[in-house]
Amino acid sequence: MNSVPIVDFAGVAKSFGAVRALGGVDLAVAPGECLGLAGHNGAGKSTLMNVLAGTLAPDEGRLTVLGEDRTGRYAIGPAQALGIRCVFQELSLCPNLTVAENARITHPGLTGPGWRRRAGELIIGTLDRIFPGHGIAPEAEVADLSIGRRQMVEIARAFSVTDAPLHLVILDEPTSSLDAVAAGQLLDYVRRRVAEGLSVILITHILGEILSTAGRIVVMRDGRVVGAWKTGQIDKPGLVAAMGHAASAAAEARAEVDRSAPVRVRVPAAPGAGLELVAREGEIIGLAGLAGHGQSRLLQRVYDAATGSRFGLRRGMEVRGRVAFVAGDRQTEGVFPLWSIERNITIRSLAALRRFGLISPAAEAALGREWKERIGIRAPDLSGGILTLSGGNQQKALFARALGCDADTVLMDDPMRGVDVGTKHEVYGLVRAQARQGRSFLWYTTEMEELEHCDHVYVFRNNRIVADLSRSQLTESAVLQASFAEEERRAS
Repeated sequence: MNSVPIVDFAGVAKSFGAVRALGGVDLAVAPGECLGLAGHNGAGKSTLMNVLAGTLAPDEGRLTVLGEDRTGRYAIGPAQALGIRCVFQELSLCPNLTVAENARITHPGLTGPGWRRRAGELIIGTLDRIFPGHGIAPEAEVADLSIGRRQMVEIARAFSVTDAPLHLVILDEPTSSLDAVAAGQLLDYVRRRVAEGLSVILITHILGEILSTAGRIVVMRDGRVVGAWKTGQIDKPGLVAAMGHAASAAAEARAEVDRSAPVRVRVPAAPGAGLELVAREGEIIGLAGLAGHGQSRLLQRVYDAATGSRFGLRRGMEVRGRVAFVAGDRQTEGVFPLWSIERNITIRSLAALRRFGLISPAAEAALGREWKERIGIRAPDLSGGILTLSGGNQQKALFARALGCDADTVLMDDPMRGVDVGTKHEVYGLVRAQARQGRSFLWYTTEMEELEHCDHVYVFRNNRIVADLSRSQLTESAVLQASFAEEERRAS
């Protein structure tokens, strides 16, 4: 096999104003290697990958690609021509275009009569190889797809090949919106392609994915590489420690919730089938099952019923008290992109910040500072724009908005996308502490580990609840069995 590295970076540095995102990084990727890249939010991983993808120019350092020094003459066009593709953490599809039209953007050779058909065949063929049974049509408009299916399309677009070669694919949090089945399909595909000689950089906060897929693991902290190991030389606690966090136990034991506690949310069973959902005061309710089977839709219905934003949705549904919503799709449903970090945190608490009928700047600043410290938002100050933060730190701001307000029930729509393992455990602790104080949570998640923090879990299939699992019944196999139960019944 060719021993010349696909990429070889030396002393790469990048600053954004006073923030030094990269402090002189050395990194090389060999042909046929899967390199796992780990680190907390703000460690510099996504910035480094943007340099590698050609979307950011470094301030310092040498960039060697396929044995040729490209320093000072490297950008997204040359990167694509050299066979380097990136699946960004913040998805880059054009929502107003179809799946096939989005494929055409990265494959300019698809021209002439019938290019839409050929683009559709290309992207669907790649989707079929990576995600069998994906159910995505080439003529579907991207804006109409769930975030999980959008992520599938972005991944398939990066792996599809026409006239340009493919040497390296960068996957930045590629499973953050995928359920367990789709995530497993992707990681299996990555292993197959690496065995065939393709190079992959895998960035994920789900450390088990790195340990099971990568051949070598690099850890970044504060814009620098702080360690590198071959797989087998380090375990999950060691990775967590290298990232600068203390290892934490999964889920602490919780006393059984009083079943006579007041009901906060009650959603009747779907007509003719399914189970009723009940969330009581102080309960953490998990919503599980394959992505796109009604979990997010139910959270939206509960929110609409509580806020009265859609007429008639209260029929048959009980929602008592105030609610807050933590979106997983932060770019379209979460952040206010033109506002400051502080304003994004405090917008849900304006009523509590009034002094003599006006918003108190001092109270607003105090609330922002409190939650910056409590949830560990990495920013020099809170006056900067929300988009100056890394994706994971933007998600922390959304948690701060919901947990810092007066809501009785917090709705969480797969909210841990791009959040590092240390912050995850801090948020788990905050959720448990607030549940003990009487706050209720409805928590949709695609991560099995997070379901273990719930008092009981409802499993969804085809927009209805097909199982209610207590903590003692909760296993990954039980969730998957309930998720596929309908197909098994039909097959029999």
